[in-house]
Amino acid sequence: MMILGLDPGLGTTGWGVIRAEGNRLTHVANGQIRTDPSMALPRRLSALYAALIDVIRAERPAGAAVEEVLGNSNPQSTLKLGQARGVVLLAAAGAGLHIGEYHPSTVKKAVVGTGGAEKRQIQAMMGVLLPGAKLAGPDAADALAVAICHAHHLASAEGMARRARVTA
Repeated sequence: MMILGLDPGLGTTGWGVIRAEGNRLTHVANGQIRTDPSMALPRRLSALYAALIDVIRAERPAGAAVEEVLGNSNPQSTLKLGQARGVVLLAAAGAGLHIGEYHPSTVKKAVVGTGGAEKRQIQAMMGVLLPGAKLAGPDAADALAVAICHAHHLASAEGMARRARVTA
């Protein structure tokens, strides 16, 4: 199954695609979508949407995973981040993808083993979990981590369903 991981941001949205076959994960592609801060907010959101649609069409994932937004001390920044996340969800849902949503600490725990991991630790683990992957940047690494988290959750759910069918 091809999974598109997304790390939403208005300035930079990271994306990463992995192939999950059972417990085997393979890197497919990753990148970062940047919007021009000199553009009006509606234009930036539109540019983000168009770029995401291009990624979805090119990579043809079967599902998507999106990191949840955490608030910060600047309400305006939090609002803009939430709007970017809405565009990310709209693009994935509009393409018919089933979407998993994960808290950042859940993603970190899935790939590093601790919910308080730093960005550099996530980047380092991408080299271990997806050997040979050339990362487009920290936001792309985060997006791949979200995709890996989703793959783990799907595999766990599938295993539980299989066990339930056997015992029924």
